[in-house]
Amino acid sequence: MRTLLALVLLYTTYAFADETCMSPYMAKIEGQEDFVYVWTLGIEGVGDEQDKLVTVDVNPESEDYGKVVATLSVGGRNEAHHTGLTDDRRYLWAGGLDTNKIFIFDIHTDPAEPTLHETVADFVDKSGGVVGPHTFYALPGRMMLSGLSNNRDHGGRTALVEYTNAGDYVATYWMPTDDQLMGAEKSGQFADGYGYDVRVLPRRNLMLTSSFTGWNNYMMELGPLMADSEAMKAFGNTMVAWDLHARQPRKVLDVPGAPLEIRCAWGEDHDYCFTSTALTSKLWLVYADQDGEWQAEAVGDIGDASKIPLPVDISISNDDTRLWVNTWNDGMTRLFDISDPHNAKQIFEKKIGVQVNMVSQSWDGKRVYYTSSLLANWDKKSPQGPDLQYLKVYDFDGKELTQTLAIDFLAEKLGAPHQMRFGARALYGEQVTAR
Repeated sequence: MRTLLALVLLYTTYAFADETCMSPYMAKIEGQEDFVYVWTLGIEGVGDEQDKLVTVDVNPESEDYGKVVATLSVGGRNEAHHTGLTDDRRYLWAGGLDTNKIFIFDIHTDPAEPTLHETVADFVDKSGGVVGPHTFYALPGRMMLSGLSNNRDHGGRTALVEYTNAGDYVATYWMPTDDQLMGAEKSGQFADGYGYDVRVLPRRNLMLTSSFTGWNNYMMELGPLMADSEAMKAFGNTMVAWDLHARQPRKVLDVPGAPLEIRCAWGEDHDYCFTSTALTSKLWLVYADQDGEWQAEAVGDIGDASKIPLPVDISISNDDTRLWVNTWNDGMTRLFDISDPHNAKQIFEKKIGVQVNMVSQSWDGKRVYYTSSLLANWDKKSPQGPDLQYLKVYDFDGKELTQTLAIDFLAEKLGAPHQMRFGARALYGEQVTAR
């Protein structure tokens, strides 16, 4: 009975948790967020040239609304990329794809001024050779990290790496390949062993991973990379369905063209997740069929694939009816109707900037945030101006995006903004709220 009660409480408390793309194990911000934390790449010749965590006050009722209220440089440039919050939202983990350092920020003691709590510098050694810590995903008391590469050939073969919330290494789980399927079923043509994002559907005991490319490619200049036919072959074409609790790969699915971000539905009977493919400009659905088997299906086109729009970040609404899709190369954001998940239809588009990468929305979908940077060696360098490296915030009324806030990260000598996470004083009780 005690176990059953615990499971009921777990489901009731966490099943519909957090802003729309975060871990279901995490407390969510249902109302107005107070801060956005922007993990920012240092740029040579811009400010102190270091990677930094930039804190922006985004509460319209605050006297500091729209201001950068804190910056915290971490020393050098690490190819700052993605971040993730622990399940208790007390700490923000942020990674460097080049140096493999992991920076753990305390955001609960004073949400307006985070501090650097710990730096993990032995990720490669502890993990057995994984390179490029990418996604930081909250599980109960744990952080699951997806790698992009390895230290043997700096190619795409990689693994998941599990840590405790305290920063202690737990285990490494390598992606299945043709020569080492590790018990997984190869359902199609590919079993490449590549990695990128990780998400879970706890009610189906599913952990799902996607695939990108290795250090050799993501640290190369974009022009030479796209002109190198051999390098362009070294991109992932798979997603892997794992047993979440056993950490065991079960099925390798063909999803050609570098499937990137994964966003899973929230509805109780919505057993599916979306991804977009960077090289083939398509939306894909991974879903449980009538027999409960995981399948993958292309369900929509994103822009004109012949113009290489390069789909990047995606964001699902909390009712599973809408999906924002950014395309980095043309600076466009697009909104898809996914009410029928097997037939995604574009219903809106707007140009955000010279380039656009990440998108984050509030839980109610009324505020949508955008940043610009993709990778240091891939970012555009011109035309200079406020639309090149920025944070932009919009109100969304269901029909139109209306800009409410913009910060030019170059003019402010901050760097190149990448991933955003929200913060709120109310998460941490009266003591912090009163600061």
